[in-house]
Amino acid sequence: MQNHLITLALFIIILPLMGSLIAGLLGKKIGRRATHRITILLVGVAFLLSCYVYMTIVILGHPTVSGLFYNWVTSGAFQFDIAILIDRLSATMILIVTFISLAVHIYTIDYMADDPGYQRFFSYVSLFTFSMLVLVLADNFLLLFFGWEGVGLISYLLIGFWFNREPAVFGSLKAFIVNRVGDVGFVLAIAAFLMYCNSLNYHTVFSQIPLLKDHVMRLFPGVSVSVVTTMSILLFIGAMAKSAQVPLHVWLPESMEGPTPISALIHAATMVTAGIYMVARASPLFEYSTTALSFIVVIGGTTALFMGILALVQNDIKRVIAYSTLSQLGYMAVALGVSAYDAAIFHLLTHAFFKALLFLAAGSVIIALHHEQDMRKMGGLAPYMPITYLTFLVGALALSAIPPFSGFYSKDIIIEAAHLSVIPGAAYAHFCVLVGAFITPLYIFRAFFLTFHGESRLALVEKHRVQESSWIILIPLLALAVPSIIAGGLLIGPMLFKTPNLLGDSIFVLPEHNVLLQLAEDFPGAHLMAMKAPRSFSFWLAISGIIVACLFTVSFPALSTALKTRWQGVYRILVQKYGFDDFNQLILVRGTRQLGQFLYRFADLVVIDGIVVNGSGRLIRWFAAVSRRLQTGYLYHYALVMTLGLVIFLGWFLLKGA
Repeated sequence: MQNHLITLALFIIILPLMGSLIAGLLGKKIGRRATHRITILLVGVAFLLSCYVYMTIVILGHPTVSGLFYNWVTSGAFQFDIAILIDRLSATMILIVTFISLAVHIYTIDYMADDPGYQRFFSYVSLFTFSMLVLVLADNFLLLFFGWEGVGLISYLLIGFWFNREPAVFGSLKAFIVNRVGDVGFVLAIAAFLMYCNSLNYHTVFSQIPLLKDHVMRLFPGVSVSVVTTMSILLFIGAMAKSAQVPLHVWLPESMEGPTPISALIHAATMVTAGIYMVARASPLFEYSTTALSFIVVIGGTTALFMGILALVQNDIKRVIAYSTLSQLGYMAVALGVSAYDAAIFHLLTHAFFKALLFLAAGSVIIALHHEQDMRKMGGLAPYMPITYLTFLVGALALSAIPPFSGFYSKDIIIEAAHLSVIPGAAYAHFCVLVGAFITPLYIFRAFFLTFHGESRLALVEKHRVQESSWIILIPLLALAVPSIIAGGLLIGPMLFKTPNLLGDSIFVLPEHNVLLQLAEDFPGAHLMAMKAPRSFSFWLAISGIIVACLFTVSFPALSTALKTRWQGVYRILVQKYGFDDFNQLILVRGTRQLGQFLYRFADLVVIDGIVVNGSGRLIRWFAAVSRRLQTGYLYHYALVMTLGLVIFLGWFLLKGA
């Protein structure tokens, strides 16, 4: 059975890679229809195999399986292997990744129908899926890093897919460079694992962490830090870039320059969730560093609140959802920081469904309006696009944590976990996620009302051309709407509070950090939890957010203009995204460029060219000119030099003898 599961896992990884190679190398020859049929078929088979693996490992409770394929690299005493780990966590993740990828592949048929890079896009999306599957199924940090870099590289290609557009090129470069900053932390963490654990295998590393919890490393003379804390924070720095936590979040809104299908895939189930998955996978490491957990919870809380606020001033429908992703990733980070890893993965799962749904529904609107994304030019679309309208509403309600939609269960648990946690910084994070319960429905229903309700702001000609999208677009929306409604209620008990839960021993939590165990004592069941929602403060905050959004966009739209005028300073700060982009451009980009110019003008031109290269030439030329004068051709000059040399030598000899 073990070999059988390993073989299936290998096929799950390889099938999207095969689809990518066929679409990329043979796409022009076999044509568009064959390209999308082959790639969708292969990803669909991978999804069905993932369902079987999930059923076997998670539902039927088959023990964890790991398999070695071959030795990748041997360097001295270190051996790095291509090995796969199939446990409850990885089985859950591959199910999410393949399902969302399949929906995106189908959706792409119509969305990219008129694009000349049709086959290339399918190749990239399949390759992106392959990289994420490698990351999830890896049995060691080196193979995980291979998948990690793979999704980073393919995201660069996908965000910059329309490479003739300057914003797309800028966005892809920004994503690539910011993720390299985070990768510095990841690589240093890998080096620390090799130094202290002599291995990169998960089991080997995690088994040695309890032995290292009291060890310190010397950074500078007189400055020592905990080994485990250093490893944890370095690893989380990598996660901060990939999962777009403040201040390494700046690349994610720019990813909206890519086509909408890839926005859905990046934001829902692949790249941005990789950091959350990695921290959950490394829970046996993070649990032994309260400092690292505190760092995570503060960063997560800050991201959840302040990135959600930025969504309030966005007018691009995709950017609103992008900042929503930032905020929800902050919620997941808060769950990780308070040791509620299961809740983080639970929210990752529910978020994958409703976030992909929101992006694809937004894409349906964009297609209908001939690639118009500015919500100020929309309005009154509900009668023209009823199915898109309903699916967007389902996604908005799930995101807003309105019961019984999926987001209610996962977000409410995170808020409660933050409230119960004693990790330093948890109280701050609880405040952030609680205020976020009001901000989230405010920005998403602002987008909903501006797009589908109120007076139409379309031109008369455009209004007559608007129609519902094709069924190829709508089928993925309906498929995602169903789990966005029911997945939370079905999974909250088995995934969080059942013993053992669906994630089992793939997650490790110390008893003193186990807030979910405390919540389990009062868990009334999914149905009663939804029924009791009106008793909670967070529920009324969410309802208030929807009401305020309706007032400002539909009932009294002039209030929004008046508020902007009254608070111009605050509005300007929000529009400028708290100055992060300006800081990066002014200090990092321009500063680095000026530093490079200075080094070129001084170090290169003056020191290297002027002194080392040209200076050495001038020195030799001067020495040659002086030496040439000594060669006079007169015998008495040579005799004089010989005599002087003899006198100097004898003088030195006599002084040495004395």
